[in-house]
Formats: sequence, structure tokens, C-alpha cells
Amino acid sequence: MIFGLQFMENPFMRRALELATLGRGRVSPNPMVGCVIVHDRKGEIDIPFARIIGEGWHQRYGEAHAERNAILSVRSQDAHLLPESTAYVTLEPCSHYGKQPPCADLLIERAVGRVVCCNDDPNPLVAGQGFARLRAAGIQVETGVMNEMGRQLNARFFTFFEKKRPYIILKWAETSDGFIGGEGAQPVKISGELAHRLVHRWRGEEDGIMVGTNTARNDNPRLNTRLWPGKNPVRIVWDRNLTLPADLHVFDGSQPTIVYHQRLKERNGESVVEQKADSTLFPPSYSIAQSLNNTLQDLHLQGIQSVLVEGGASLLQSFLDEGVWDEMRVFRSPRMLGNGIKAPIVQGRLVSRKQVGEDELSIYQPN
Repeated sequence: MIFGLQFMENPFMRRALELATLGRGRVSPNPMVGCVIVHDRKGEIDIPFARIIGEGWHQRYGEAHAERNAILSVRSQDAHLLPESTAYVTLEPCSHYGKQPPCADLLIERAVGRVVCCNDDPNPLVAGQGFARLRAAGIQVETGVMNEMGRQLNARFFTFFEKKRPYIILKWAETSDGFIGGEGAQPVKISGELAHRLVHRWRGEEDGIMVGTNTARNDNPRLNTRLWPGKNPVRIVWDRNLTLPADLHVFDGSQPTIVYHQRLKERNGESVVEQKADSTLFPPSYSIAQSLNNTLQDLHLQGIQSVLVEGGASLLQSFLDEGVWDEMRVFRSPRMLGNGIKAPIVQGRLVSRKQVGEDELSIYQPN
């Protein structure tokens, strides 16, 4: 199971968490949310007549939320059971009007008897107001059920609101003798085809993808999802002195691109080109720590909740040196180079390891 044995604590919340994952890569900047409606009369999940009468998840940003989809899935002959039912939802029901009306109001309107939830919503537009509205309407509310699993599910969402920066994923591929690139910064193919395809899936799951100057110049990457169906992330490039040539793939206009450098911040959108002076991102003294911090603050202001950092070695090392990362994904290939650019030193604790084709994928989190 995706979330491990802790799911056994509550089978209906487990199901809601599984449903929520179906929205991965499609709902940002909203969180992934799942909802299961159970007719259980007295809220006792172990009695024989407890059964699921509706379920749903947030499928795409701007479309119906999980609670609405779950309620709409309840058959007409079961609608009268809602006052004797519990809605298991992975995040606090919203209480404000956005692209959709408040889910808390819908639960009240349909007289759902009880709401059980993993996490409070950290978004200031909600932040406890959804629960307060439900309780004021006489609906029993239970919170904190499988809380850690809920936080794992929406780690990007919680990082964005609690740490005021995007969720940072460091990714690289290294040879068995510890090199990330060839001699003279020559690009070399390290990982296999299955690993490449998996990386393209990852790209579609994140808001942004970041590379440094040397990677953009030497590898000339497209930074898109051409090997996997999904949205293209915003491309983010560090180019301190504006030395990158304009004919690189990252400047082809096919997807939004942000370039951070010492004099200007440029953002190329679908039909908008915005330029403004911004000496704080890369101040004249060029402190890596301050520039990195300011870059992440700026990305936060633009609503980018997660960034996949794909290199190169210097940029990856900057994140490691400053301790600003949330996840590390490292492919190790059986290939050997003998010489070249050394891979960063792995940090953190190992959380998983598996084989992806001919490569070994290890995932780490900070200690």
C-alpha cells in the first residue's frame, strides 16, 4: 500500500487517501483531496451495516472538489441516508468561494451526520473556519485521523503555506563510480530509458523545474513531459550574468520560463513577457544563500508550490549546503566514467530503494 500499515487505523480514511492520489499533477495549486461517505448510523465502522454510499476526489483544478463529487455519486435511493452517514475527507472542507462554492456549505445543506478529517487546512482562507461552520450547524466533527498520512499526501501544499516556499525535490543520476557528468562538462547519458520516462512523469507532477546555467547551456534540455502525458512545468533557470544564448530550448516559448539573474527578473508566459528591475534576487555581492532564499520567496509569491531541481551539480550542492530541500531522488547507474563532474554527496535518511530498469532509485528525506 502507498501509505503503509498506518492505513489499517481506519479503512474508510485509507480509501479517501487512495482516492486523493488520483488528482496528483492535476489539481495544483489546490491540494489533493479524497472523500468517502459511509452509512454507519452511529459512526461505528465495525458494525455489519456500515457501507460506502458515495466517494469522490478532486480531479482537476477549477473543477468540483472531492466532497461535491462524493455527494453527487450517492444514488438517489440512498440520499435519505446522509443524516446517518459519515463523510471521511482528507482535508478540512473549504469555507470560502473560489472557483467552486464552499464544500462545508454543501455538507450542511445535505445534512451529513458526521465529518471525519485528516488535517486542518493551512490556507488562511480556510484555517479552521470550515470545521467551525460545520459544528455551528450541529454536525459532529472529528479531526486528526491519520494526520501524518494526510500531511505526507499534501506535503507540497503544507510546505508552501507553513514554510512560505515551494517544496523542493533534488534529482540527479550518477554513475556507479560517483559522477554526474563527463569531463569538460560534456553531457553523457547515465540512466536508462525507464528512468528517463519516470522523470518525465515526475515533471508533470510538479509546478516548476529548475536548472543552473551550465546545465541549460551544455545539456540544452527541453524540461518538458514529452515522454509522459501530463502538463509541462514552469521552467526556472539560474543565469547570473545573462550569458545563455537565446536559441536554447528553454527559451523556445513552448512553456512558461522564469530566468533569475543579477539585473532583471524575466518571466515568459503564454502571451505575456514581464520585465522589471529586481536587484534583491541576485545582489551585487552575490551571496548564494541570500540569492537562493530570495528566489524561493519570489517563486512562493508566484504561487509555485513545488520545484524539481534537475541540476547541475553546483545548483544541487547549493540547495544541500543551505539545507533547503524536502526530498532527494538519486538514480545510480551500473555505468562507470572514471572521470568527470562528481555527484553531490547524498544526505538525509533513506526512505525507499527500488530497481528502475537497469538503474537503482533511492529516495531520501532530511534527517
